[in-house]
Formats: sequence, structure tokens, C-alpha cells
Amino acid sequence: MRTFAEATAVSGGNGTYEAELDPQWAIGDKLHGGYLMAVLGRAVAADDTDHPHLVAVTTSFLRPPKPGRVTASVELLRAGRSQAQYRARLEQDGVPCAEALVTQGTLDESDAWWSGASLPDMPDEDECFLLPSNPPGAQFPVHLMDVVEHRLDPAGLGFAIGQPSTTGRMAAWLRLADGADWDPLSTLIALDPAPPISLTLGVTGWAPTITLTAYLRRLPSPGPLRVAMHATEIVASRMDEIAFVWDAKGNLVGQATQLAAIRT
Repeated sequence: MRTFAEATAVSGGNGTYEAELDPQWAIGDKLHGGYLMAVLGRAVAADDTDHPHLVAVTTSFLRPPKPGRVTASVELLRAGRSQAQYRARLEQDGVPCAEALVTQGTLDESDAWWSGASLPDMPDEDECFLLPSNPPGAQFPVHLMDVVEHRLDPAGLGFAIGQPSTTGRMAAWLRLADGADWDPLSTLIALDPAPPISLTLGVTGWAPTITLTAYLRRLPSPGPLRVAMHATEIVASRMDEIAFVWDAKGNLVGQATQLAAIRT
């Protein structure tokens, strides 16, 4: 198993980078959206020595790449003292797969001077269900579960026994299976968690991300991440998903909003 750092590594320079997409970071045969964003974020970070951390990113997913070699191109749009903005594109065999607008800055572990976010009320980590990579009756393997441990709040497990939830909410504890601590790039994985809200509502099938915007708030403390996600509405085979992520100290470290399609 390659670590997250190895699976998102890039080589190159001067705005052009190459990476080897890892098949383990996939749901079925589709690579995870947060993973693809992290590869682009790694390329941007390699191009910027003055602003070490990703603080915001909006990504449009154009077509799913296959595991293997890809190219990431990075274009500086503006650089200031505290932040810099970039455009980044992921291509495979000359075909664009994802395009992102990325803001780089500096994160620390400071407490917020005000916050309207509240920790979700959920069981302790050892009381939650560890999702397997090959669940019984599943339509496809979820290799992502081999590299990221997802412990789902039992309140969101009804879909597995034919009793789907009606709340449009789920919560989980997440850890990297390689034992590494979370950082701003790996937190992108947690901001696009599994399962999708559509599945908890009883709608089976693939839920590919169309576009996702993520904000990173601070550096995560060591330990598991606590994730809460909800949807507002499903309409015309599309849904929104809004995720919040807290670290082991109970500090909000990231949030994201995405528009996803529903393929039944």
C-alpha cells in the first residue's frame, strides 16, 4: 500500500508536473474526487515556496481519469504577501480531466475568535461501524476504504439493511490507514467522504462529483477526524452535499460544498 504522500507525489517543475494516479484511491473504478484535488494541490504547492498551505480550492471534474500517468499544469494568477491564486489542470493523454482554482496561504493551529460551527452529536469512534472495502451485496469494491478508515455513525447505516434514512445526514470518524497524521491536502479526502448522502437515502448507484469547493481552516491536530455531511435537496438527478470536518481536539479544520450527479 502506498502512503497518501506517495500516492499524491508529483515530479517536475516550472508549472508542469507529472504524477502516477493510484488505483487504491478509488470507489469502484472511479478515482476519488478529493484524491484528484490533492494531486493538483500537491502540484501547486511544489510551484509555490512562499505560501505553504492550500486554504481554498474550487474544482470542476470534467471526465474521470484512469489510474496511471497524468500531467498537472499550474498557472500563477496573482501572488501577494499572505496568499497566492493559481489555476491548475489535470490531464491524461492530452485530455483535460479536472480544473481547479487554488488559493495558497499559511495555516496554523490557532483557535477561532468566533465560530458558528458545532460538533456533531455522534457515538465514540469505537462504537461506530468500520466500513469494509468489499461490503456484501455491493455493486463494486470501494478500495478507498483500504487506505482511509471510515467508521460510520450507526444512525446512518439503515440503508445497509433496507431501511434508508430520511434525514439526508451522515457522520463518521476517519483515519488514514497508513497511520499518518492529517494535513491540509489529505483533509480534502475527508471533505468528500463516503458513502454519498444519496446512498443513505436508499438511492443506489454512482454519485460523481460535478464541482466541489473546499476551505481549509487550520492545521489538524494528530488523531482521527470527525466528519458530518448533509444534503439540502435532490432534484433532476443532482444533489448538493455540505461537509464539515473537525480534528481530534474538536477544532473545525475544513468545510466543503459540492454538486454531485446521481447515476441510478
